[in-house]
Order: sequence, then structure tokens, then C-alpha cells
Amino acid sequence: MIEPTIALRTAIRAALTASPDVIALVPDTHIRAGGTRPDKAPCIIMTDGTTELHGQDYTAQRAAWVYMDLHVWTLDAGEDAAKEIAFAVSNALDKSMSIDGGYCDHFRVTRTAYPRDPDPKYGHGVLSVEALIRWIV
Repeated sequence: MIEPTIALRTAIRAALTASPDVIALVPDTHIRAGGTRPDKAPCIIMTDGTTELHGQDYTAQRAAWVYMDLHVWTLDAGEDAAKEIAFAVSNALDKSMSIDGGYCDHFRVTRTAYPRDPDPKYGHGVLSVEALIRWIV
């Protein structure tokens, strides 16, 4: 099992690149990890995320809650384009998530927000997700 935020980020990217509705709006090469305003738009940038470890049980299982934000960015396309992409992302993630080397017992998009960027040329959406991940050591 790889580190939980990396495992979740990998699973999310796989789900997004497998979605024809998402790929119709955002090239798969523009779906990546990072933490800054994009160099290419439209794009989806997954943040580093946070992990709350929950220890182990008698079977050597480990569990963790993972929280992450996905930032949708558009350029010269307006806020509605960011909302359209965010909706496609939310639909693509509305399913069970497969994690390499572990199990994702819970996954959901918990919140979507559309903060205004200081540069009006940018559209911006933020989707917050949470997952409960288990693995055996």
C-alpha cells in the first residue's frame, strides 16, 4: 500500500481520465497533482490532502480518513465553464473508489465551492472529497 493521500489521488485521477464527460472538457494531461494556479487551462489540480490515521486492529489492518480538494480552473471561459467541469467531476466520482493495495470503504464529494479569482479571466471551482481507506501491513 502506498501512502493514503497518494493512493486516493491515483484512484481519483484514474476515475476522471476514464470519464468521457470529464475528458470532453479537460484533456487528461491537464488532470494532475499540485498546489498552484495552473500553467494550462482548463485543468483539474488535486491538492496534497490530509490524513487522519486511526491506528490498527487485531488483524494488522490500518485505517485512515483522507481529505482532499480538487481545484477546477478555466481561463477565458467564464465561471459557468468551471461549474460545468466540476459537475462532470462530481458525477465521475459518484461511485465506489478502488485503491491499489487497500480498500476504500467510504468515498464522497462533500462540498463544492466557486471562489472568485482576483483575475477575472480565471474560473475556479473547488470540490472537497473524503475517503476512509484501509490496508493490511
